[in-house]
Amino acid sequence: MPAVVTAIAVNRQAADVFAYVTDPALFAEWQEGVVSGQMLTEGSPQVGSLCTTTRRIGFGNRTSTSVVTHVNPPGSWGVRGTDGPIRATVDVTVEPLAPGSSRLTISVDFEGRGIGALLVPLVVRGQARREMPANVALLKQRLEGGGGPAQD
Repeated sequence: MPAVVTAIAVNRQAADVFAYVTDPALFAEWQEGVVSGQMLTEGSPQVGSLCTTTRRIGFGNRTSTSVVTHVNPPGSWGVRGTDGPIRATVDVTVEPLAPGSSRLTISVDFEGRGIGALLVPLVVRGQARREMPANVALLKQRLEGGGGPAQD
């Protein structure tokens, strides 16, 4: 099945958008269901760096680990899940548009293992299709002055 892809224009510099969208500590500010996130590797993220994301699933929280697969600030970044029954592959692209604005594209694909192999096509992809437009709209709102990082 194809990845779930969402794109949006944001009235912020590409570097600002990139820094916000790729910081796991900020995921809970704009992603539905995310409770927390963090880089496990100190310093600037690079290929092989690890991060965790904790999501509310049902009545509990589940933490998953991902590895950075590529990073090219402020243009592209990607991670791949390394554990659990549902493993996401996320690719982020930030393209500069007119001065002071950027286009953000997020692509999410899923691999299911064990019970996850059943859940990915039946539940997970549909949930991602429903959530991603609202997630990037909230990200846009925060970055454009509604509670995101301070504007330049």
